[in-house]
Parts: sequence; structure tokens; C-alpha cells
Amino acid sequence: MKRLLNNFTSNPKNDVLSGLTVALALVPEAVAFAFVAGIDPLVGLYGAFMMGLVTAIFGGRPGMISGATGAMAVVMVHMIQKGNEVGNGLATPIDNLGLQWLFITLLFVGAIQILAGFFRLGKFVRLIPHPVMMGFVNGLAIVIFLSQLNLFPSIVQEGFHSEQMNWFQHLMNNKEFWVMLSLTGLTMAIMFGLPKLTKKLPAALTAIIVIAAITIYGGESLFGSTRISTVGSFIRDGGGAGLKGSLPHFQGQIFTLFDTLKGHWGLIISTAFLLAAVGLIESLMTLNLVDEITETRGSGNRECVAQGGANILNGLFGGMGGCAMIGQSIINVNAGGRGRLSGIVAAVALLCFVLFGAPLIEQIPIAALVGVMFMVVIGTFAWSSFRILRKIPISDAIVLILVSAITVWQDLAIAVIAGVIISALVFAWKNATMIRARKRTKADGTKVYEIWGPLFFGSTQTFNSKFDPRNDPDSIEIDFIESRVSDHSGIEALRSVTNKYLDLGKTVKLTHLSPECKVLLLKANPKFETIIETSIDDPRYHVVTDLMDAEI
Repeated sequence: MKRLLNNFTSNPKNDVLSGLTVALALVPEAVAFAFVAGIDPLVGLYGAFMMGLVTAIFGGRPGMISGATGAMAVVMVHMIQKGNEVGNGLATPIDNLGLQWLFITLLFVGAIQILAGFFRLGKFVRLIPHPVMMGFVNGLAIVIFLSQLNLFPSIVQEGFHSEQMNWFQHLMNNKEFWVMLSLTGLTMAIMFGLPKLTKKLPAALTAIIVIAAITIYGGESLFGSTRISTVGSFIRDGGGAGLKGSLPHFQGQIFTLFDTLKGHWGLIISTAFLLAAVGLIESLMTLNLVDEITETRGSGNRECVAQGGANILNGLFGGMGGCAMIGQSIINVNAGGRGRLSGIVAAVALLCFVLFGAPLIEQIPIAALVGVMFMVVIGTFAWSSFRILRKIPISDAIVLILVSAITVWQDLAIAVIAGVIISALVFAWKNATMIRARKRTKADGTKVYEIWGPLFFGSTQTFNSKFDPRNDPDSIEIDFIESRVSDHSGIEALRSVTNKYLDLGKTVKLTHLSPECKVLLLKANPKFETIIETSIDDPRYHVVTDLMDAEI
């Protein structure tokens, strides 16, 4: 019971304040990601609310924040656009059919993620190497940074390339740009300096309040007629009508739209798998990162189930779906939010802002929120990667840089998958060259091959080259005391070498094989029973499991 209460909250004040801070930062992000996906801002806000609430209560990591994310928004765009094209081309046109397709897709996304949790696939995130993790956070920090630059007033206008237009002069005369830059810098200065004075006040929330007060009460006297971008103006500039909305309602109409999917189910299913993969990878890697910061351990499988349930709820009640948010999670944790209460407060406060506090939220300067995110970028980026690049193997350094670049160029899922594949190939290559065969001859003339190193698909060719069946004596012993047969390729290589000796009429003994390997060899050729030494077991290696029986 005590552990349950501690997971809910160990410090109510910190959890409430950090939750409010996160809620304020979630508003412009949810709106921005909705615009990226090409849907109504309220859909993004509803998505952030439902994702945040469900995962805060049932997720595998107290203190981790989920919501609408850019990584998933980018994946949704093509399907939503295609759905809108189909809807406009129907005999009776359907407005926003792409959005309805998104709700249907989220049902499949949730089911896939729940199955991943039930089958305990969350543990496979442990297979992600550290260079991939560092590349992931570096790339994500760069993506967050670049996304914030889009919120600054444009300094490139019509006539910029003309001879009369001096770029530097134009930049210096762009007051709106400099006002926003100065407010962003002040936000960052407050967040940097306040914790050095006191840790009782959440730096991000304090900075937002201070900057909002400056622009609301002193804006005209300080900045004159210079336009200051706010959350409200940002939404209206993007075509939205404002933040005022109602509670999410059940989207029962999606179950009447399956006829519109004829010929497009492939797009829906493929998008669902991609969204599920992106969401789980980002969520599980964020979970690992928060684990390191808090020095505690969350449950990846439980997080998979919670993410899936939240996405299904989004599909049923009109949200855009999402996953864990590394930036908001770091804001929450650094502000003291370590319990589930912080995520619950953030989600409920976000909905309350939409329902009741929209006029106030719309007055918050975008500059304050950009400043908060810039500090998140600084805190997220693994600056130590610059220091260690020359100290780690060149293959790891290449993986680190490559994952960072692909995260920025493509997306998180592709970057992580590419990094894991490259790391796995490098590992396999290195291990493939490690296999050795020490040769000696016993007093009775038996030649012994003492195998060192793993025998698997990458080392079978080298393993085969160690033997000389035609020129070896009539009695051979192959000793696996310092080796292990790791996969079916290794089994086949061992069977092939043994058969070469047997075909020449020579005797072979195989010693120190694991019980599993013995079973597989006998299954492949029952005659091996006479050459496997059954009186000696290898007490150290049991790596070829019974699960391979079904594959051979």
C-alpha cells in the first residue's frame, strides 16, 4: 500500500506544480502537431488529454508524460490527405474523411500496442545499444530545436534577394523577431538562474508567468505597437477558431464508414503498424531515459498496454492519439514531478484550460514556451557524446552520428531500427572473427580440435575452414568446452563437418555439447548418438533452446 501511494505521489506540491507547468507547455505543442497532421487543433488537445490521463494512471512509469507527438503526426499526414481526397470524390462528399480514417486507424494502433504488452515485447528495448540511445536523444533534441524555430517571425520576406535589400539591415529592423528573441532569452535566463536561488519554485512555470505578466501588463509601454505572438494568435494564424471547446464525445459514426475503406485497407493497416511502432519505440526509450534520471525502474510491458488503451480511447472519442513525450517528461521530472499525480494534473489541467481558461491561455506568449523548450533541448542533448566520440570504437561513433542524422532527416523509428541493425551487424562481424580451433594430438593418436568462440551464422565459414578431413588421422575429437553453438546455422555447420569425417570412414567424438545441442543433432541424424559423448556435459552453456525444435 505504501509503495502504491508513493507511486501516486510522494510530494503532492511538487507533483501539482510540475503538472501545471507541463499542461501549459502541452497546449501549443498539441496545437502545433495537429496543424502538422492537418487536423483541427481541438483534436490534438483532446488527444493530449486522453493520452496523458490514461498513461498517467495505468502506465508503467510514474512521472512520464504522454500526449500528441510530432513523430506520430508526421506518419499520419499521408493517410489523412488520402482520406480527404477519397471523401471529396464520393457521390455524396464526406468532409474530413481523413480524420475519420485516423480514428479508425487508432483502434488498430491500440490493439497492436496492447498485444505487444501482453506478449512482453517491451523488454526488447533493452537490445537498443547505448550509442543508438545517445543518437536518439541528440537527434530528438535537434528536431525539437528546429521545430521551435518555425515559431519565430520570418526574417525572409518578398524582395529579400533584391539588390536593394540588405539581409542584415532587414534583420536588424525586424522588431517582432528581436522582441520574441529577447523574451525567449529572458525565459531561459529565469529557468537557468532560479534553481540556483531556490528550488521551491518550479522554474518553467515561474518563467512562463513572469513573461506572460510582462507582455500583458507592460507590453504596450515596453514594445509599443510591435506584435507579440501568443498561443491564441498562433492558433488563429493556423486557421483555428480558438481553444474554446467541449468535452470529447463518442465517435460512433466511424463504424458506419468502413465502406469508404474498400481498396484502402492496406493503407490503414500499414499506417497502424507504423504508428504503433513509432509510438512504442519513442515511449519505451523515453521510459528508459526517465529511469536513468530518477534512478528507478518502470515497466515497459505495462506501458505498452497503457499506450494501446489510450490510443483506442482516442479513436473512440476523437483524439489524434500519441505516445510518450521526452521533452515534457523531462520538464515534469526536473520540476519535481515523480508520481502519477503529476501526469493526472497535467492532463486534467489541459482539459480545464480548453474548457474554462482558454482566454488566459491564449494570452501566454509563444516566446515563453519556446524558451522552455530550448532549455529542454539543452537538457536533452547528450553533450558528453562530443567528449567520448574519440574514446569509443569507430563503429559506435558512426552509429551515434548516423542515428542522430536519420532522426532529423527521417523519423525516430527508422533511425532506431537502422542503428540497431548496424550495431547488430558490427557485433556479428566481430564475433564471427573470434572463433578459433586449438589443435593437439593425444597419446593414442587422436587429434583434438578445441573450439574457442561462438559458433553461429556469422562464424560457420571460419569454423569449417579449421578442419582438414582428408589429411587428419582416423580418430578425431571436437571439444566445445570453450565454445557454444548458438543457432541452427551452427548446428548445421557441425553436422556438415562431422559427416565429412564419417563419409571417409573416420571416427569422431563430440564432447562438452549442451543437452539442447545434443537433442538437435540427434534429431537431424539419429546416427550421431554413437559419436556424441553423453557422459560429459557442458555445465556452462545452455544456449540452444528447445524452442528451436519447431524450426528444424
